[in-house]
Amino acid sequence: MRLTAPTRPLWMPVWLVCAAAQPAMAAPGGGYACLIEPSQRVELRSVVEGRIDAITVDRGAEVRKGQVLVELESAADRAALDAARYRAVMEGQVKTAESRRQAAKTKLTRRDDLVQEKFIAVQDRDDTAAELSLAEASLVEAQDNRRLAELEQRRLQETLEQRRIRSPINGVVTDRLQQVGEIAQTGESARAILKLAQVNPLRIDVVLPVGLFGKVKVGTPASITTEAPLSGQYAATVSVVDRVVDSASGTFRARLDLPNPKGDIPAGVKCAVQF
Repeated sequence: MRLTAPTRPLWMPVWLVCAAAQPAMAAPGGGYACLIEPSQRVELRSVVEGRIDAITVDRGAEVRKGQVLVELESAADRAALDAARYRAVMEGQVKTAESRRQAAKTKLTRRDDLVQEKFIAVQDRDDTAAELSLAEASLVEAQDNRRLAELEQRRLQETLEQRRIRSPINGVVTDRLQQVGEIAQTGESARAILKLAQVNPLRIDVVLPVGLFGKVKVGTPASITTEAPLSGQYAATVSVVDRVVDSASGTFRARLDLPNPKGDIPAGVKCAVQF
């Protein structure tokens, strides 16, 4: 009798045959195999194009959220900001306009008295009233100019801030890809200047058998054992449980948060998780 290899039914799509999910893997010492990873990775790029003036950190350095890591050339922007800041506090134009308005107002009061006593023509009084209106308009214009200078100062401050690249996370520098003097370019396709990783907390993704579905929940504690040479044991907590089970492999995925306040647990280490 001739034996033939089994074939898939004609109705079964190819993607269903090829898309078998990753099975839950048991660790050698017990538990389920896992990998410790940073909770997030960040590539820092500039939002404006310019020459890199300073990079204050290097690979392996610890950084804090909000810390300035990269500064682009900004001499022209700083000079424009200084000019706008000075215009925003200038009092000369406003005081001059205020003095003219006050003088015109006093003059008009006198003209009103003279008109009532019929010492001057009404036309003279009207001309003085027009002078007062112009003085008041000049005062408003001077106040508007100072307000515009304040707004320009704020705009230039924001522009200058764009030339400082700050860390969005607490973490470590994993790579430095550009140097002082190079041109920082914009866009997703541009080369990153620095790469960062958040290592507190650490993230652990693990594939679990469907039999644990409903038993492993958000907040469930777990014990993490790292591979040699660390060979340490740490406490983690489940933070995410997938709501969809993969029927092909009979598994689901869960994510755990592993506190690492001292940074003594390196990312990229294999581990085993037990519940």
